[in-house]
Amino acid sequence: MSGRGGVVNNIFDWYIPPECQSNSSILRLTKGLSWEVAKEPIHQDIDYYAVCGIGLGMSFANFILKNDPNIGVIGLVPCAIGSTNITQWSQGSFYYNQMVNRTRITLQGGGTLRALLWYQGESDTLNLDDAKLYKSRLEKFFTDARNDLGTPSLPIIQVALATTLGPYMKEIRKAQLGINLPNVKTIDANGLKVGPDYVHLSTQAEAQLGQMLAQAFLEFGSYTIHNSLEVQKKE
Repeated sequence: MSGRGGVVNNIFDWYIPPECQSNSSILRLTKGLSWEVAKEPIHQDIDYYAVCGIGLGMSFANFILKNDPNIGVIGLVPCAIGSTNITQWSQGSFYYNQMVNRTRITLQGGGTLRALLWYQGESDTLNLDDAKLYKSRLEKFFTDARNDLGTPSLPIIQVALATTLGPYMKEIRKAQLGINLPNVKTIDANGLKVGPDYVHLSTQAEAQLGQMLAQAFLEFGSYTIHNSLEVQKKE
């Protein structure tokens, strides 16, 4: 979710595709909790133990602006941390609390929470017990996040895995594709081009996936019907 497109041997090549270019109408919340014009890699000061590259956030936001120019300014709230298990995002955990707190602070500034983007699960393919429990844990995470943010109908757009770290990818994908909660859409990344590490998506695949998530977001209609990325509209 935080993006490794263009990262080879822990070095980012700094190629920014057209779909991921900066736009003055796309902001991101920094680790220091201030808004700035978003630019790749948007997760670098959040997922700071890793070398971040191209993710899906900028292509997501650019696609929305192109197809709905009246939406206003989009605020991205990067929260993703790579190589994390779903249990590390359970209610009350450090990453969960950081996500909720960052989002609450932006809402105090007048933003309107529109969606949660979620792309995670490779680490849960390593252990059979984790794979078996993944669906219930993911559904609880979605429900807890909605409740703690005061948005019980918040649109959630999640990604079904394209790659794996362990032998239980089939079980994780089945869980992801089988989520049956209201206002949750699942985008299948299977078949998208994988980068040289055989785990993370390539630059172009990240850009393509961002547009796929944006299309799903636009299909929610008026947007009233979130490793994570919170999406807000700044008035």
